[in-house]
Amino acid sequence: MALIKSISGIRGTIGGAPGNGLTPIDLINFTAAYASQVNQSVEQLRAQPDGKANAGERACAQPDEKASTGERACAQPDERASVGKRPNAKVVVGRDARLSGDMVNRLVCGTLLSCGIDVIDVGFAATPTVEMAVVWEGADGGIILTASHNPREWNALKLLNRSGEFLSAKECARVVDMAEHETFCFAPVDQLGVYRQKDFTQQHIDAVIGHPLVDVAAIYRSGFKVAIDAVNSVGGIIVPKLLENLGVACVGLHCEPTGNFAHNPEPLPQHLHELSRLVVNEKCDLGFAVDPDVDRLAIVCEDGSMFGEEYSLVAVADYVLGQRQGSVVSNLSSSRALTDVATQHGCIRYTSAVGEVHVVEEMKVRQAVVGGEGSGGIILPDLHYGRDAIIGIALFLSHIARQQITCSQLKARYPQYYMVKDRVEVDSGFDVHTLFAHVKARYQDQSIDESDGIKIDFEEEKKWATLRASNTEPILRIYAEAVTSDEAIALVGEVKRVCGH
Repeated sequence: MALIKSISGIRGTIGGAPGNGLTPIDLINFTAAYASQVNQSVEQLRAQPDGKANAGERACAQPDEKASTGERACAQPDERASVGKRPNAKVVVGRDARLSGDMVNRLVCGTLLSCGIDVIDVGFAATPTVEMAVVWEGADGGIILTASHNPREWNALKLLNRSGEFLSAKECARVVDMAEHETFCFAPVDQLGVYRQKDFTQQHIDAVIGHPLVDVAAIYRSGFKVAIDAVNSVGGIIVPKLLENLGVACVGLHCEPTGNFAHNPEPLPQHLHELSRLVVNEKCDLGFAVDPDVDRLAIVCEDGSMFGEEYSLVAVADYVLGQRQGSVVSNLSSSRALTDVATQHGCIRYTSAVGEVHVVEEMKVRQAVVGGEGSGGIILPDLHYGRDAIIGIALFLSHIARQQITCSQLKARYPQYYMVKDRVEVDSGFDVHTLFAHVKARYQDQSIDESDGIKIDFEEEKKWATLRASNTEPILRIYAEAVTSDEAIALVGEVKRVCGH
Protein backbone atom coordinates (compact mmCIF):
# COMPACT_ATOMS: atom_id res chain seq x y z
CA MET A 1 0.00 0.00 0.00
CA ALA A 2 1.19 3.51 -0.73
CA LEU A 3 0.16 7.15 -0.34
CA ILE A 4 2.13 9.78 -2.26
CA LYS A 5 1.68 13.55 -1.87
CA SER A 6 3.31 15.61 -4.62
CA ILE A 7 2.71 18.22 -7.32
CA SER A 8 0.90 15.44 -9.18
CA GLY A 9 -1.74 15.34 -6.45
CA ILE A 10 -2.67 12.96 -3.65
CA ARG A 11 -2.15 9.49 -5.07
CA GLY A 12 -2.37 6.07 -3.50
CA THR A 13 -3.52 2.48 -3.62
CA ILE A 14 -7.08 1.84 -2.51
CA GLY A 15 -7.52 0.25 0.90
CA GLY A 16 -5.31 -0.33 3.92
CA ALA A 17 -4.77 1.81 6.98
CA PRO A 18 -5.19 5.60 6.88
CA GLY A 19 -1.94 7.21 5.76
CA ASN A 20 -0.69 4.00 4.16
CA GLY A 21 -3.17 3.92 1.29
CA LEU A 22 -5.86 6.10 -0.23
CA THR A 23 -8.59 5.33 2.30
CA PRO A 24 -11.95 7.07 2.82
CA ILE A 25 -10.46 8.94 5.76
CA ASP A 26 -7.58 10.22 3.62
CA LEU A 27 -9.98 11.21 0.85
CA ILE A 28 -12.17 13.20 3.23
CA ASN A 29 -9.24 14.91 4.96
CA PHE A 30 -7.48 15.99 1.77
CA THR A 31 -10.71 17.07 0.09
CA ALA A 32 -11.72 19.10 3.14
CA ALA A 33 -8.27 20.71 3.26
CA TYR A 34 -8.52 21.61 -0.43
CA ALA A 35 -12.05 22.96 0.13
CA SER A 36 -10.75 25.14 2.93
CA GLN A 37 -8.09 26.56 0.64
CA VAL A 38 -10.68 27.24 -2.07
CA ASN A 39 -13.01 28.99 0.38
CA GLN A 40 -10.21 31.17 1.71
CA SER A 41 -9.13 32.03 -1.82
CA VAL A 42 -12.66 33.08 -2.76
CA GLU A 43 -12.99 35.25 0.35
CA GLN A 44 -9.73 37.00 -0.50
CA LEU A 45 -10.90 37.67 -4.05
CA ARG A 46 -14.15 39.11 -2.76
CA ALA A 47 -12.21 41.36 -0.41
CA GLN A 48 -10.38 43.00 -3.34
CA PRO A 49 -11.83 46.34 -4.51
CA ASP A 50 -13.22 44.95 -7.77
CA GLY A 51 -13.86 41.46 -6.37
CA LYS A 52 -11.80 39.93 -9.17
CA ALA A 53 -8.36 38.46 -9.64
CA ASN A 54 -5.67 40.99 -10.47
CA ALA A 55 -5.40 41.96 -14.16
CA GLY A 56 -8.36 39.76 -14.96
CA GLU A 57 -6.25 36.61 -14.66
CA ARG A 58 -8.04 33.54 -13.33
CA ALA A 59 -5.23 32.72 -10.94
CA CYS A 60 -5.65 30.95 -7.63
CA ALA A 61 -5.16 33.54 -4.91
CA GLN A 62 -2.95 32.58 -1.99
CA PRO A 63 -4.98 31.47 1.02
CA ASP A 64 -4.54 32.89 4.47
CA GLU A 65 -1.20 31.79 5.97
CA LYS A 66 -3.04 31.14 9.24
CA ALA A 67 -4.24 27.87 7.79
CA SER A 68 -0.77 26.37 8.07
CA THR A 69 -0.32 27.33 11.71
CA GLY A 70 -3.00 25.08 13.13
CA GLU A 71 -5.70 27.75 13.39
CA ARG A 72 -9.03 26.73 11.90
CA ALA A 73 -9.82 29.44 9.35
CA CYS A 74 -13.59 29.03 9.03
CA ALA A 75 -16.23 31.69 8.74
CA GLN A 76 -18.61 31.31 11.70
CA PRO A 77 -22.36 31.29 11.08
CA ASP A 78 -22.93 34.65 12.79
CA GLU A 79 -20.14 36.28 10.76
CA ARG A 80 -21.89 35.51 7.48
CA ALA A 81 -25.37 36.15 8.87
CA SER A 82 -24.48 39.81 9.37
CA VAL A 83 -23.90 40.35 5.66
CA GLY A 84 -26.37 37.82 4.28
CA LYS A 85 -25.60 34.49 2.68
CA ARG A 86 -23.02 34.85 -0.07
CA PRO A 87 -22.85 32.52 -3.07
CA ASN A 88 -20.87 29.38 -2.37
CA ALA A 89 -17.54 28.66 -3.99
CA LYS A 90 -17.83 26.26 -6.92
CA VAL A 91 -15.66 23.23 -7.79
CA VAL A 92 -15.79 20.94 -10.85
CA VAL A 93 -15.25 17.20 -10.22
CA GLY A 94 -14.59 14.60 -12.93
CA ARG A 95 -13.12 11.12 -13.08
CA ASP A 96 -11.70 8.37 -15.21
CA ALA A 97 -13.34 4.94 -15.31
CA ARG A 98 -11.20 3.02 -12.82
CA LEU A 99 -12.97 0.60 -10.49
CA SER A 100 -12.71 2.76 -7.37
CA GLY A 101 -13.94 5.87 -9.16
CA ASP A 102 -17.57 5.76 -8.08
CA MET A 103 -16.68 5.27 -4.42
CA VAL A 104 -14.06 8.03 -4.50
CA ASN A 105 -16.39 10.38 -6.36
CA ARG A 106 -19.17 10.00 -3.78
CA LEU A 107 -16.80 10.73 -0.90
CA VAL A 108 -15.17 13.71 -2.60
CA CYS A 109 -18.42 15.31 -3.78
CA GLY A 110 -20.06 14.77 -0.38
CA THR A 111 -17.10 16.30 1.43
CA LEU A 112 -17.08 19.37 -0.83
CA LEU A 113 -20.82 19.86 -0.20
CA SER A 114 -20.25 19.55 3.54
CA CYS A 115 -17.64 22.30 3.30
CA GLY A 116 -20.13 24.71 1.75
CA ILE A 117 -18.93 24.29 -1.85
CA ASP A 118 -21.23 23.86 -4.84
CA VAL A 119 -20.24 20.83 -6.93
CA ILE A 120 -20.48 20.40 -10.68
CA ASP A 121 -20.02 16.65 -11.22
CA VAL A 122 -18.99 16.08 -14.85
CA GLY A 123 -18.86 12.29 -14.43
CA PHE A 124 -16.66 10.30 -16.80
CA ALA A 125 -14.34 12.92 -18.27
CA ALA A 126 -10.82 13.24 -19.62
CA THR A 127 -8.42 15.22 -17.46
CA PRO A 128 -8.17 18.03 -20.06
CA THR A 129 -11.97 18.18 -20.26
CA VAL A 130 -12.19 18.84 -16.51
CA GLU A 131 -9.45 21.46 -16.72
CA MET A 132 -11.32 23.41 -19.40
CA ALA A 133 -14.67 22.94 -17.65
CA VAL A 134 -13.33 24.85 -14.63
CA VAL A 135 -12.83 27.91 -16.83
CA TRP A 136 -16.04 27.47 -18.82
CA GLU A 137 -18.06 27.28 -15.60
CA GLY A 138 -16.24 30.15 -13.92
CA ALA A 139 -15.47 27.72 -11.09
CA ASP A 140 -13.08 28.32 -8.23
CA GLY A 141 -11.24 25.03 -8.65
CA GLY A 142 -11.46 21.45 -9.76
CA ILE A 143 -10.64 17.92 -8.66
CA ILE A 144 -9.83 15.16 -11.14
CA LEU A 145 -10.19 11.63 -9.78
CA THR A 146 -7.58 9.68 -11.68
CA ALA A 147 -4.26 7.99 -11.10
CA SER A 148 -3.41 8.56 -14.76
CA HIS A 149 -1.12 5.76 -15.99
CA ASN A 150 -0.99 3.89 -12.66
CA PRO A 151 -2.51 0.36 -12.46
CA ARG A 152 -6.11 -0.33 -11.49
CA GLU A 153 -5.54 -0.47 -7.71
CA TRP A 154 -4.46 3.20 -7.68
CA ASN A 155 -6.51 6.39 -7.61
CA ALA A 156 -5.74 10.03 -6.91
CA LEU A 157 -6.98 13.55 -6.34
CA LYS A 158 -5.51 15.93 -8.93
CA LEU A 159 -6.15 19.43 -7.62
CA LEU A 160 -6.80 22.44 -9.87
CA ASN A 161 -6.89 26.19 -9.30
CA ARG A 162 -9.50 28.55 -10.74
CA SER A 163 -7.58 28.67 -14.05
CA GLY A 164 -8.04 24.93 -14.51
CA GLU A 165 -4.33 24.34 -13.90
CA PHE A 166 -2.59 22.18 -11.31
CA LEU A 167 -1.79 23.74 -7.95
CA SER A 168 1.79 24.90 -7.48
CA ALA A 169 4.16 22.99 -5.23
CA LYS A 170 3.62 25.60 -2.49
CA GLU A 171 -0.17 25.35 -2.75
CA CYS A 172 -0.04 21.54 -2.68
CA ALA A 173 2.18 21.64 0.39
CA ARG A 174 -0.34 23.89 2.13
CA VAL A 175 -3.20 21.49 1.37
CA VAL A 176 -1.14 18.58 2.71
CA ASP A 177 -0.33 20.54 5.88
CA MET A 178 -3.99 21.39 6.50
CA ALA A 179 -5.02 17.78 5.92
CA GLU A 180 -2.41 16.36 8.25
CA HIS A 181 -3.21 18.86 11.03
CA GLU A 182 -6.96 18.82 10.29
CA THR A 183 -7.04 22.63 10.15
CA PHE A 184 -10.40 22.71 8.42
CA CYS A 185 -14.03 22.66 9.48
CA PHE A 186 -17.41 22.06 7.90
CA ALA A 187 -20.32 24.32 7.00
CA PRO A 188 -23.56 24.65 9.01
CA VAL A 189 -26.71 23.24 7.48
CA ASP A 190 -27.91 26.47 5.82
CA GLN A 191 -24.56 26.90 4.02
CA LEU A 192 -24.12 23.40 2.56
CA GLY A 193 -23.20 23.21 -1.11
CA VAL A 194 -25.50 22.39 -4.02
CA TYR A 195 -24.85 19.39 -6.29
CA ARG A 196 -25.52 19.23 -10.02
CA GLN A 197 -24.30 17.19 -12.99
CA LYS A 198 -23.15 18.35 -16.41
CA ASP A 199 -21.28 16.85 -19.37
CA PHE A 200 -18.55 18.75 -21.22
CA THR A 201 -17.26 16.09 -23.62
CA GLN A 202 -18.78 17.60 -26.78
CA GLN A 203 -17.76 21.11 -25.72
CA HIS A 204 -14.16 19.90 -25.46
CA ILE A 205 -14.39 18.31 -28.93
CA ASP A 206 -15.94 21.48 -30.38
CA ALA A 207 -13.13 23.60 -28.92
CA VAL A 208 -10.52 21.30 -30.50
CA ILE A 209 -12.22 21.16 -33.91
CA GLY A 210 -12.66 24.93 -33.88
CA HIS A 211 -8.98 25.61 -33.18
CA PRO A 212 -7.32 27.43 -36.12
CA LEU A 213 -4.45 24.94 -36.32
CA VAL A 214 -6.79 21.96 -36.75
CA ASP A 215 -7.32 21.47 -40.49
CA VAL A 216 -10.69 19.72 -40.50
CA ALA A 217 -11.06 19.94 -44.29
CA ALA A 218 -7.69 18.28 -44.93
CA ILE A 219 -8.49 15.50 -42.45
CA TYR A 220 -11.88 14.89 -44.10
CA ARG A 221 -10.28 14.73 -47.57
CA SER A 222 -7.72 12.19 -46.40
CA GLY A 223 -10.36 9.59 -45.51
CA PHE A 224 -8.32 8.22 -42.61
CA LYS A 225 -9.04 4.93 -40.92
CA VAL A 226 -7.68 4.88 -37.38
CA ALA A 227 -7.46 2.23 -34.64
CA ILE A 228 -7.63 3.35 -31.02
CA ASP A 229 -6.79 1.67 -27.71
CA ALA A 230 -8.57 3.39 -24.82
CA VAL A 231 -7.61 0.79 -22.15
CA ASN A 232 -11.29 0.57 -21.03
CA SER A 233 -11.41 4.08 -19.61
CA VAL A 234 -12.79 7.48 -20.61
CA GLY A 235 -10.77 7.62 -23.83
CA GLY A 236 -13.30 5.13 -25.15
CA ILE A 237 -15.95 7.86 -24.85
CA ILE A 238 -14.23 10.98 -26.14
CA VAL A 239 -11.76 9.71 -28.78
CA PRO A 240 -14.34 7.93 -31.02
CA LYS A 241 -16.57 11.03 -30.83
CA LEU A 242 -13.66 13.25 -31.83
CA LEU A 243 -12.78 11.03 -34.79
CA GLU A 244 -16.43 10.89 -35.89
CA ASN A 245 -16.57 14.70 -35.82
CA LEU A 246 -13.42 14.78 -37.99
CA GLY A 247 -14.80 12.33 -40.54
CA VAL A 248 -12.33 9.61 -39.54
CA ALA A 249 -13.30 5.92 -39.58
CA CYS A 250 -12.58 4.37 -36.19
CA VAL A 251 -11.71 0.81 -35.16
CA GLY A 252 -12.01 0.56 -31.38
CA LEU A 253 -10.02 -1.58 -28.97
CA HIS A 254 -10.82 -1.65 -25.23
CA CYS A 255 -13.22 1.27 -25.54
CA GLU A 256 -15.78 0.23 -22.90
CA PRO A 257 -15.28 2.44 -19.80
CA THR A 258 -15.44 -0.47 -17.34
CA GLY A 259 -12.24 0.35 -15.47
CA ASN A 260 -11.01 -3.21 -16.02
CA PHE A 261 -7.80 -2.19 -17.76
CA ALA A 262 -7.05 -4.75 -20.47
CA HIS A 263 -3.30 -4.28 -20.04
CA ASN A 264 -0.87 -2.07 -18.16
CA PRO A 265 -2.42 1.38 -18.73
CA GLU A 266 0.84 3.22 -19.40
CA PRO A 267 0.97 3.72 -23.21
CA LEU A 268 4.44 2.24 -23.71
CA PRO A 269 5.46 0.06 -26.69
CA GLN A 270 5.54 -3.15 -24.63
CA HIS A 271 1.84 -2.64 -23.78
CA LEU A 272 0.62 -1.86 -27.30
CA HIS A 273 1.26 -5.10 -29.22
CA GLU A 274 -2.47 -5.74 -29.59
CA LEU A 275 -3.05 -2.27 -31.04
CA SER A 276 -0.13 -2.77 -33.40
CA ARG A 277 -1.63 -6.00 -34.75
CA LEU A 278 -5.05 -4.37 -35.10
CA VAL A 279 -3.63 -1.51 -37.19
CA VAL A 280 -2.05 -3.98 -39.62
CA ASN A 281 -4.93 -6.46 -39.74
CA GLU A 282 -7.56 -3.76 -40.30
CA LYS A 283 -5.35 -1.90 -42.80
CA CYS A 284 -5.56 1.30 -40.76
CA ASP A 285 -3.59 4.43 -41.57
CA LEU A 286 -2.35 4.61 -37.96
CA GLY A 287 -3.30 3.86 -34.38
CA PHE A 288 -3.68 6.00 -31.27
CA ALA A 289 -3.31 4.87 -27.66
CA VAL A 290 -4.27 7.02 -24.68
CA ASP A 291 -3.85 6.50 -20.96
CA PRO A 292 -6.89 6.22 -18.61
CA ASP A 293 -7.39 9.99 -18.24
CA VAL A 294 -6.49 10.92 -21.84
CA ASP A 295 -3.66 13.37 -21.22
CA ARG A 296 -1.00 11.17 -22.86
CA LEU A 297 -0.85 10.08 -26.50
CA ALA A 298 1.10 7.29 -28.18
CA ILE A 299 1.00 6.56 -31.92
CA VAL A 300 1.39 3.39 -33.98
CA CYS A 301 2.38 3.62 -37.67
CA GLU A 302 0.47 1.97 -40.51
CA ASP A 303 2.99 -0.90 -40.63
CA GLY A 304 2.50 -1.68 -36.94
CA SER A 305 5.75 -0.08 -35.84
CA MET A 306 5.82 2.40 -32.99
CA PHE A 307 5.94 6.07 -33.84
CA GLY A 308 7.14 6.46 -30.26
CA GLU A 309 5.50 8.33 -27.38
CA GLU A 310 8.54 10.65 -27.30
CA TYR A 311 7.86 11.59 -30.91
CA SER A 312 4.20 12.52 -30.34
CA LEU A 313 5.35 15.89 -28.99
CA VAL A 314 8.13 16.13 -31.59
CA ALA A 315 5.67 15.75 -34.48
CA VAL A 316 3.07 18.14 -33.05
CA ALA A 317 5.75 20.72 -32.20
CA ASP A 318 7.07 20.42 -35.77
CA TYR A 319 3.57 21.14 -37.09
CA VAL A 320 2.89 24.08 -34.75
CA LEU A 321 6.33 25.69 -35.16
CA GLY A 322 5.90 25.47 -38.91
CA GLN A 323 2.97 27.88 -38.61
CA ARG A 324 3.69 29.92 -35.50
CA GLN A 325 7.01 31.49 -34.59
CA GLY A 326 7.93 30.98 -30.97
CA SER A 327 9.59 28.66 -28.51
CA VAL A 328 8.79 25.16 -27.29
CA VAL A 329 9.10 23.86 -23.73
CA SER A 330 9.37 20.30 -22.46
CA ASN A 331 10.66 18.60 -19.34
CA LEU A 332 14.34 17.76 -19.27
CA SER A 333 13.67 14.03 -19.77
CA SER A 334 12.17 14.54 -23.22
CA SER A 335 13.93 13.55 -26.44
CA ARG A 336 16.81 15.49 -27.97
CA ALA A 337 14.86 15.25 -31.25
CA LEU A 338 12.66 18.08 -29.96
CA THR A 339 15.71 20.37 -29.79
CA ASP A 340 16.72 19.37 -33.34
CA VAL A 341 13.23 20.09 -34.72
CA ALA A 342 13.02 23.44 -32.94
CA THR A 343 16.42 24.40 -34.35
CA GLN A 344 15.26 23.52 -37.88
CA HIS A 345 12.46 26.08 -37.46
CA GLY A 346 14.84 28.70 -36.05
CA CYS A 347 13.24 28.33 -32.62
CA ILE A 348 14.51 27.56 -29.12
CA ARG A 349 13.61 24.59 -26.96
CA TYR A 350 13.59 25.30 -23.23
CA THR A 351 13.40 22.66 -20.49
CA SER A 352 11.81 22.40 -17.05
CA ALA A 353 11.65 19.91 -14.22
CA VAL A 354 9.38 16.90 -14.76
CA GLY A 355 5.72 17.53 -13.99
CA GLU A 356 3.01 19.39 -15.87
CA VAL A 357 2.95 22.30 -13.44
CA HIS A 358 6.67 22.93 -14.04
CA VAL A 359 6.29 22.74 -17.82
CA VAL A 360 3.36 25.17 -17.72
CA GLU A 361 5.25 27.63 -15.52
CA GLU A 362 8.18 27.62 -17.95
CA MET A 363 5.88 27.93 -20.96
CA LYS A 364 4.37 31.08 -19.47
CA VAL A 365 7.80 32.55 -18.78
CA ARG A 366 9.01 31.78 -22.33
CA GLN A 367 5.64 32.57 -23.96
CA ALA A 368 5.94 29.23 -25.73
CA VAL A 369 3.54 28.40 -28.55
CA VAL A 370 3.62 24.67 -27.81
CA GLY A 371 5.00 22.42 -25.10
CA GLY A 372 4.53 19.26 -23.12
CA GLU A 373 6.28 16.17 -21.89
CA GLY A 374 8.00 13.44 -23.85
CA SER A 375 5.74 10.84 -22.26
CA GLY A 376 3.14 11.82 -24.85
CA GLY A 377 1.72 14.92 -23.18
CA ILE A 378 1.00 17.82 -25.55
CA ILE A 379 0.12 21.35 -24.39
CA LEU A 380 -1.28 23.98 -26.74
CA PRO A 381 -1.53 27.12 -24.60
CA ASP A 382 -4.15 29.01 -26.60
CA LEU A 383 -6.50 26.05 -26.06
CA HIS A 384 -5.56 25.56 -22.42
CA TYR A 385 -2.49 25.03 -20.27
CA GLY A 386 -2.80 21.28 -19.81
CA ARG A 387 -1.62 18.06 -21.45
CA ASP A 388 -4.32 17.03 -23.88
CA ALA A 389 -4.34 13.93 -26.09
CA ILE A 390 -7.47 15.19 -27.88
CA ILE A 391 -5.80 18.28 -29.35
CA GLY A 392 -2.73 16.10 -29.91
CA ILE A 393 -4.72 13.70 -32.10
CA ALA A 394 -6.31 16.52 -34.10
CA LEU A 395 -3.00 18.29 -34.71
CA PHE A 396 -1.19 15.07 -35.66
CA LEU A 397 -3.91 14.17 -38.17
CA SER A 398 -3.76 17.71 -39.57
CA HIS A 399 0.01 17.36 -39.98
CA ILE A 400 -0.01 14.13 -42.00
CA ALA A 401 -3.13 15.20 -43.93
CA ARG A 402 -1.47 18.40 -45.12
CA GLN A 403 1.79 16.62 -45.91
CA GLN A 404 -0.08 13.76 -47.62
CA ILE A 405 2.35 11.22 -46.22
CA THR A 406 2.08 8.10 -44.10
CA CYS A 407 2.81 7.97 -40.42
CA SER A 408 6.05 6.02 -40.96
CA GLN A 409 7.20 8.48 -43.63
CA LEU A 410 6.72 11.35 -41.18
CA LYS A 411 8.69 9.51 -38.50
CA ALA A 412 11.57 8.95 -40.94
CA ARG A 413 11.92 12.71 -41.40
CA TYR A 414 12.93 13.25 -37.79
CA PRO A 415 16.35 12.72 -36.19
CA GLN A 416 16.33 9.18 -34.80
CA TYR A 417 17.27 8.69 -31.18
CA TYR A 418 16.56 5.71 -28.97
CA MET A 419 15.30 6.06 -25.42
CA VAL A 420 15.22 3.44 -22.70
CA LYS A 421 13.03 3.95 -19.63
CA ASP A 422 13.72 1.87 -16.54
CA ARG A 423 12.83 2.02 -12.87
CA VAL A 424 14.08 0.87 -9.49
CA GLU A 425 11.71 0.33 -6.57
CA VAL A 426 12.74 2.02 -3.32
CA ASP A 427 11.58 2.03 0.29
CA SER A 428 9.75 5.06 1.70
CA GLY A 429 12.75 6.05 3.85
CA PHE A 430 15.29 5.76 1.02
CA ASP A 431 18.07 8.40 1.17
CA VAL A 432 17.85 9.74 -2.36
CA HIS A 433 20.09 12.76 -1.66
CA THR A 434 23.08 10.61 -0.74
CA LEU A 435 22.57 8.52 -3.86
CA PHE A 436 22.40 11.60 -6.09
CA ALA A 437 25.60 12.94 -4.54
CA HIS A 438 27.32 9.63 -5.32
CA VAL A 439 26.10 9.68 -8.93
CA LYS A 440 27.15 13.30 -9.35
CA ALA A 441 30.66 12.49 -8.12
CA ARG A 442 30.91 9.52 -10.49
CA TYR A 443 30.06 11.70 -13.52
CA GLN A 444 31.77 14.91 -12.44
CA ASP A 445 33.54 15.21 -15.80
CA GLN A 446 30.24 15.42 -17.67
CA SER A 447 27.64 18.18 -17.85
CA ILE A 448 25.29 17.80 -14.86
CA ASP A 449 21.83 19.32 -14.47
CA GLU A 450 20.36 19.11 -10.95
CA SER A 451 17.10 20.97 -11.54
CA ASP A 452 15.19 17.69 -11.20
CA GLY A 453 17.17 14.79 -9.84
CA ILE A 454 20.34 14.25 -11.88
CA LYS A 455 20.72 14.61 -15.65
CA ILE A 456 24.06 13.59 -17.12
CA ASP A 457 24.65 14.98 -20.61
CA PHE A 458 27.32 13.44 -22.83
CA GLU A 459 27.08 16.22 -25.41
CA GLU A 460 29.76 15.06 -27.84
CA GLU A 461 28.28 11.56 -27.98
CA LYS A 462 24.72 12.89 -28.27
CA LYS A 463 23.46 10.85 -25.35
CA TRP A 464 22.15 11.58 -21.87
CA ALA A 465 20.74 9.87 -18.79
CA THR A 466 18.45 11.03 -15.99
CA LEU A 467 17.88 9.67 -12.50
CA ARG A 468 14.99 11.08 -10.50
CA ALA A 469 12.47 10.15 -7.85
CA SER A 470 8.99 9.65 -9.30
CA ASN A 471 6.21 12.10 -8.42
CA THR A 472 3.62 9.32 -8.72
CA GLU A 473 5.14 6.04 -7.50
CA PRO A 474 7.69 4.86 -4.86
CA ILE A 475 10.38 4.35 -7.50
CA LEU A 476 13.45 5.91 -9.04
CA ARG A 477 13.11 6.51 -12.76
CA ILE A 478 16.19 5.99 -14.93
CA TYR A 479 15.98 7.22 -18.52
CA ALA A 480 18.67 7.25 -21.16
CA GLU A 481 18.73 8.36 -24.79
CA ALA A 482 21.39 7.79 -27.46
CA VAL A 483 21.79 7.48 -31.21
CA THR A 484 21.55 3.68 -31.00
CA SER A 485 19.43 1.40 -28.84
CA ASP A 486 22.52 -0.53 -27.68
CA GLU A 487 24.11 2.67 -26.38
CA ALA A 488 20.93 3.68 -24.56
CA ILE A 489 20.53 0.24 -22.97
CA ALA A 490 24.18 0.22 -21.94
CA LEU A 491 23.92 3.68 -20.39
CA VAL A 492 20.87 2.72 -18.30
CA GLY A 493 22.71 -0.39 -17.11
CA GLU A 494 25.74 1.68 -16.20
CA VAL A 495 23.70 4.17 -14.15
CA LYS A 496 21.90 1.32 -12.37
CA ARG A 497 25.24 -0.23 -11.41
CA VAL A 498 26.45 3.11 -10.07
CA CYS A 499 23.27 3.17 -7.98
CA GLY A 500 24.03 -0.31 -6.65
CA HIS A 501 21.39 -2.19 -8.67
